[in-house]
Amino acid sequence: MQAAAPLPDGRASWLRLLIALAIATVGGAGMWCVVVALPSVQAEFGVDRGTASLPYTLLMLGVSAGGILFGRMSDRRGVVPVALTGGVLLGLGFLAAAASPNLWLFALAHGLLIGIGCSASFGPLLADISFWFWRRRGIAVSIVAAGNYLAGAFWPPVVQRGIEAHGWRTTLAAVGICCLATLIPLALALGRRPLRPVMPAASPSTGAPTGGTQAALGLAPSTVQWLLVVAGIGCCIAMSMPQVHIVAYCGDLGYGPARGAEMLALMLGFGIVSRIGSGFVADRIGGLPTLLVGSALQCLALTLYLFFDGLTSLYVVSILFGLFQGGIVPSYAIIVRELFAPAEAGQRVGYCIAATLIGMALGGWLSGVIFDWTGSYRAAFLHCIAWNLVNQAVALYLILRLTRRPGPLKAAGAPA
Repeated sequence: MQAAAPLPDGRASWLRLLIALAIATVGGAGMWCVVVALPSVQAEFGVDRGTASLPYTLLMLGVSAGGILFGRMSDRRGVVPVALTGGVLLGLGFLAAAASPNLWLFALAHGLLIGIGCSASFGPLLADISFWFWRRRGIAVSIVAAGNYLAGAFWPPVVQRGIEAHGWRTTLAAVGICCLATLIPLALALGRRPLRPVMPAASPSTGAPTGGTQAALGLAPSTVQWLLVVAGIGCCIAMSMPQVHIVAYCGDLGYGPARGAEMLALMLGFGIVSRIGSGFVADRIGGLPTLLVGSALQCLALTLYLFFDGLTSLYVVSILFGLFQGGIVPSYAIIVRELFAPAEAGQRVGYCIAATLIGMALGGWLSGVIFDWTGSYRAAFLHCIAWNLVNQAVALYLILRLTRRPGPLKAAGAPA
């Protein structure tokens, strides 16, 4: 006899959410350790700031490619083998990076092992958890996405203290062992792939039919996908500037890398508040409006960095940046579940997350290059603001398409 599908928003859903959050928090180490280690790595290998940013760029490209690969894999085989494979690659990648004799092997370890391994702890988990919730889908996706920022709040100060006490090589090796020891049992705790819960036909936030891209927007699914890709690249080129370079920026201003690591931790810690809060907002107004609001507020915070560079003001602006931008990336998973067919969720979310990570990769590298050209970060901030406006334009266009086509939405209202 076939087992009954678990109910959405039930006890099994919340237990799975907690496990996914733990995986995202531990696996998120791959995103942040290289940021803190950047000044030490640059000093040891004797390279300029742009070259020292290359490992981060390859890391983001690896996470991007891994997100697409693991998204397809999760659609076919479930999220458990994805999480297992990612945990092993991540742990081995940190060990390889710690033993790297030069910057190029260090960068390859981040791109081919750490990056691909880290991707398993984000996009595939967001797509998976979206099938376990309906009325609380926005908050559930945002909580799992907050694991990446929990990692950002926890790992940078720990890694910074480890580097100061034991050096960056020993610290990265210890992180790798920690990943292997925790991610494998956490992945197994997800259990075998269950039957996906049966979901109502319409989104609870918009009333639009799930998987109704053409009906809701009057656009081909591929067109919507490409627009979301452009939006993802734009928002995350902008987002990368403070997240990747705040440690180095504080060093250049004479405040020291430790102050920058503290700002990064505060930025990502308050980003947790933003991510969870954006989930409540998305459950009420939908994914696209949530994306637009978050993007506009992020642009405001980036503008503040142009006018305030005192130590106290940088702490304040970094907190504001975390509060403003945390809900942007998880909104893409909600948009996908509102507009695309459920069977395509892993792959579609993978494309969107890949786009955001390509944006992070390009933004982190380009900001370093612009700094080398100009000798300051002011032009880099202006460059990121311009890309932020591209993201807002795409989000606004899609919202206008929805509001100008009320017929299909009204006809597909949420069931009682």
